[in-house]
Amino acid sequence: MLDEIARAAQARKGTPFLSTEQAAYYLGLSARKLQALRSRGGGPVFRRHCRFVRYHIEDLDNWSRGSGAGTR
Repeated sequence: MLDEIARAAQARKGTPFLSTEQAAYYLGLSARKLQALRSRGGGPVFRRHCRFVRYHIEDLDNWSRGSGAGTR
């Protein structure tokens, strides 16, 4: 539990938009798992900023609380 709190606090510093690696760390997934979910049309909502994929923390929280929690 403390690890999850620390991970959330670290991810929330700065911008609310996280890279794939940061979002995966925040969710406790590997970056490859998050990429696989995205390529299959699953996983949390993401945005493309030019060539970069970004996840908003609120979208990650919503996905984690919702139907996405069972796919981990």
